[in-house]
Amino acid sequence: MQNNPQSKITNHKSTILITGASSGIGAAAARAFGRAGYRVVLAARRMERLERLADEIRGEGGEALPVRTDVSSLDDIENLVRVTLERWGGIDVLFNNAGFGRMGWLEELDPIEDIQAQIQVNLLGTIQVTRAALPNMIERRGGHVINMASMAGLVATPTYTLYAASKFGVRGFSDALRREVGGYGIKVSVIYPGGVANEFGQNARIRRKTGLTTPGFLRLSNEDVALAALKLARRPRRSLIIPWPMRAVVWLNAWFPWLIDWGVERYFVSKERQGGGE
Repeated sequence: MQNNPQSKITNHKSTILITGASSGIGAAAARAFGRAGYRVVLAARRMERLERLADEIRGEGGEALPVRTDVSSLDDIENLVRVTLERWGGIDVLFNNAGFGRMGWLEELDPIEDIQAQIQVNLLGTIQVTRAALPNMIERRGGHVINMASMAGLVATPTYTLYAASKFGVRGFSDALRREVGGYGIKVSVIYPGGVANEFGQNARIRRKTGLTTPGFLRLSNEDVALAALKLARRPRRSLIIPWPMRAVVWLNAWFPWLIDWGVERYFVSKERQGGGE
């Protein structure tokens, strides 16, 4: 990517609303868009982190508005959109980034904290925030919705059942929404990143006996994904798979699913279920 996160701020004053902005990809995206001249609305539950990030962006000459938001709360979502419109009059880009993962065998997942919560935040949160922001975009005949998915939204793997379900849902929602609102000049994009080196793995409680993980040369940083989002905002496209070698996995899964099934069962599931790696 040619975009430099340290580039000089421009006079462009579009507004971007970023959910899940208190850490990881969301915080990196806030910095990247702030440096690119966007007015940045920071939405997440951890207000103290949002305020520190807002101060950082302002310190570099940018504009930032922190708004405490739980995307599982309709009241919070309505307040977020209302405050944004009162402050800056419109939403040019909505980056639905809020989400989390809890990995494990389906029968071992907690029905509320692991199963229900993932669907509530990852899928319903994305849908509800978009629904709240959409009337303004329709009225202004333009806007851009960027949804954070995952490689898990293209290739489902064991122990990712609920996370994959939520991200496949984001994929379907995004495709349908694109066809609904394209006539209003509204763009819809989806990012499908592979493994990212951030807090996700710790919060996801990933414990693998085999030690299998994304190879280091394919692992992304928060900044890699943030700059991909900035690139999409500048040049909209339907979807973006990063890093690009992961496209080969998607291709194999689409054309030779039996091969993926066999490989996953032999080299991952059987060993994890039976205490492999010993």
